[in-house]
Amino acid sequence: MTNLQQCAPGPASTVQFFRLWSDRVDGLDRHLSANKGARAAVIVVLIAYPIARIAIPAILHGIVPDVVRTVLHLI
Repeated sequence: MTNLQQCAPGPASTVQFFRLWSDRVDGLDRHLSANKGARAAVIVVLIAYPIARIAIPAILHGIVPDVVRTVLHLI
């Protein structure tokens, strides 16, 4: 048996992976109350909003040439 055959995932390893993943998600659900989940959602929004409003337009402004911007503005 070659090394490649030993490392190739089979159906049993895929099932084991999904069972492990399911157990971890279930454990997280047991330890995460609704209050903590709401706080986590608010924190994610507070972090994502400035990125969406400031960083992404700044990156696009640097990437898109002025000619394209002028043509799109005229349309």
